[in-house]
Amino acid sequence: MMRNDSKNDQNKRVLSKFVIVNEVKQSIFFKLLILKRLLRSYLTRNDVTKVSLQLSFLNIITVLFLFQVFSSCHTDEMPKPRGYFRIDLPEKKYVSYVDSACSFGFEIPTYSVVVPDKSSPKEPCWINIEFPMQRATIHLSYKNINNNLKQYTEDTRSLAYKHTVKADAIDEEIVIDSTNKVYGVIYHIAGNAASSLQFYLTDSTYNFIRGALYFNAIPNKDSIAPVSNFINADISHLIETFKWM
Repeated sequence: MMRNDSKNDQNKRVLSKFVIVNEVKQSIFFKLLILKRLLRSYLTRNDVTKVSLQLSFLNIITVLFLFQVFSSCHTDEMPKPRGYFRIDLPEKKYVSYVDSACSFGFEIPTYSVVVPDKSSPKEPCWINIEFPMQRATIHLSYKNINNNLKQYTEDTRSLAYKHTVKADAIDEEIVIDSTNKVYGVIYHIAGNAASSLQFYLTDSTYNFIRGALYFNAIPNKDSIAPVSNFINADISHLIETFKWM
């Protein structure tokens, strides 16, 4: 509210200054016009040369004076906000994805593709959901639980909060799906952090999976926001349809 009030006050000051400048310009113009007429009336008709010289000199003075007034008076310009290119996003449609070898399944958008994580060949259940048109990737890392659930959850939390330096805020959302035995936490990361959303899901007994969204672009919350919000909705759908096999 204070920011809006300050903008209104600035606009009022600019408008007031503009009105005052116009009034000064009009006043000067009429005064010079009157002075010119008075000079013409006092000069004799016979002294044509004197009249011509006096009027020429007065015209020069008038032009120079008005030029000085117009060039010295200006209004403050309001800077325009930075704009970004319009991003056309596809229609949301989902298909089922099931990995029976890794004991989980969910629904993914039709404009995404699932590929193995080539950086971790020893982890066959680590996959990436890539969004080629949006230049984004959801990295999914699956692990079997062996009395180490607390370690996995703490590691996930630490990785999410590593973005605190660039993040404006980190909000935690609890996931509870008792019917499908899916429990977890979603970390919503606001600001110019490299990852805008991370999460983990578990059945609390055997299975654990961690997810993280990254963009192949320099983090900028204003320019990426439309696409980030778009894919965040896809992640919410993924979590809502997630099932252990």
